[in-house]
Amino acid sequence: MSFQPLNGHCTCKAITYTITAPPLITVACHCSWCQRESGSAFVLNTQIENFNFAITSTAQPFFVKAPSPSGGGQDIARCPNCYVALFSHYGGNERATTFVKAGTLDEASRRLVRPEIHIFTSTKAEWVDLEAEAKRGVPVFEGFYELDKVWNKESLQRREDNIKRFLEEEAKKELKRNNANGQ
Repeated sequence: MSFQPLNGHCTCKAITYTITAPPLITVACHCSWCQRESGSAFVLNTQIENFNFAITSTAQPFFVKAPSPSGGGQDIARCPNCYVALFSHYGGNERATTFVKAGTLDEASRRLVRPEIHIFTSTKAEWVDLEAEAKRGVPVFEGFYELDKVWNKESLQRREDNIKRFLEEEAKKELKRNNANGQ
């Protein structure tokens, strides 16, 4: 089965985007921070390498710096017209990955994305019942999880390659900045 790109947009459709490869993983996070940020019982993030995510509209999002429980913070991309949160970038090596808010996928794409894991369920809303998800084989964790115990081998390799590529690009940018500053 070949992959068909996933497409999405904000509510007013000023910002459109495409995901050009299968997501690395789709995570339902039930932490209180994600509940507050999304205004819902949990957030559903579809993770993809930055180079497999592209804004396809001429309009560009603006970024809001927000705190995160890790202390590394996150940059949330929002539409400048309707203010919908479309995706996030977290700190550290996670900067190499785009965390797409799955609710912003268009109807056809949204049907193709399901949670592959539920995390921080110790703070989930009481009425959220994950029994059916567990029966379906979807891992449920009270806190965070070890990637190598949940992610498939292909996604783990893609993540490793992506981080290596990202760090190499960052080093090149730093060298260029240093050369430009005469250092």
